[in-house]
Amino acid sequence: MSEAEHTAARSHSAERGAHADYTGGVYGSMLAASVIVGAGSLGEFPRLELVLLLLLTGVAFWIAHVHAHLFGARLAELSLDRAIVLRVCRDEWPIVKAAVPPAVALAVSPLLGLDLSGSLWLALAVAVAGQVGWSAAAARRAGASWRLVATTATVNLLLGLLIIAFKIYLTH
Repeated sequence: MSEAEHTAARSHSAERGAHADYTGGVYGSMLAASVIVGAGSLGEFPRLELVLLLLLTGVAFWIAHVHAHLFGARLAELSLDRAIVLRVCRDEWPIVKAAVPPAVALAVSPLLGLDLSGSLWLALAVAVAGQVGWSAAAARRAGASWRLVATTATVNLLLGLLIIAFKIYLTH
């Protein structure tokens, strides 16, 4: 790899390192909420099926993001080595991590005495809370003012409420 490629890769790595966990977390949380709404509108099915659907969708989107970044790097004529591939895989992993809390909420919902409908609402609430939390954490880590943190959290809450509105629309 040439010095220019190393410099570009380090710059990209530093830029992604500051935002990757949070961006992927926000995106993954929105993805999880959308999966819950979409699957939940289809009717009755086992909780385990939705838990697997959430986790596998997260993995599929993670693979798609990794591929897109690596393909983009190849188009930019950067040499791909093991370190770059592993870094991209690590940087995009929060997409999968964001699906875990709603999946866990679904898995433990019978212990809370929730029926399937209640389980879906719990998982959806967890996904939206994750989305808001990831966005606020990203803003704080970037050094944003508390006002900007509140703004990004509010925008993400509104996006989450929009997803909830879709659920209500689809199920009524």
